[in-house]
Amino acid sequence: MELAKEAVPWFGLEQEYTLFDVDDRPLAWPKGGFPGPQGPYYCGAGAGRVVARDLVEAHYRACLYAGIKISGINAEVMPSQWEFQVGPCEGISMGDELWIARYLLVRVAEQWGVKVSFHPKPLQGDWNGAGCHTNYSTKQMREPGGIQAIHEAIKKLEKRHDQHIAVYGEDNEQRLTGRYETGHISQFTAGVANRGASIRIPRHVNEKGYGYLEDRRPASNADPYRVTDIVVETTVLDK
Repeated sequence: MELAKEAVPWFGLEQEYTLFDVDDRPLAWPKGGFPGPQGPYYCGAGAGRVVARDLVEAHYRACLYAGIKISGINAEVMPSQWEFQVGPCEGISMGDELWIARYLLVRVAEQWGVKVSFHPKPLQGDWNGAGCHTNYSTKQMREPGGIQAIHEAIKKLEKRHDQHIAVYGEDNEQRLTGRYETGHISQFTAGVANRGASIRIPRHVNEKGYGYLEDRRPASNADPYRVTDIVVETTVLDK
């Protein structure tokens, strides 16, 4: 990060996680059965669609109180799965912020008697996995015309796909199957507004011609220090 300081690397991490009861069943799922298919839960509201909002918002307030740069929360695609976003943070501070936010989540959930899982595929079957999508930009990418720098960074990321996957979290092959809004672990892909790609350029970024890219490969249990480290190594330091 010191070597890349002039590039001013910014990160925003989207931390997905799943809540479990003490009996290791997803929180509030029917005993001996399953909830309805995915669809109404993502960014949902109302009983039967979301659970534990009180816990999730308590974590949000704890992060704000602690000075964490938390920037949002939302219910995820699988019921009992949530996400919080931290960032933008510059350089190595991204790892600092996310680790403390994770710790606070586990501590807050403890008061509700709830377990937190960061496993990338907490339930087998037709359920979404959990990731830690990594939004990334350099000073050059954020300036007008920065889309060119974004495309150049994507070319560099493609050449080191395997090296990135190696540090993007454990059991990630269970999640990166090419289904459930993921790219396949063995293939590198990129596209505009494509949630099934390895790297996604948000639609508004493509239209404006500058901004950031989203690396959708990191798993929910990935080490943010290792993720941000290799992204900068590849795109700025040309490793």
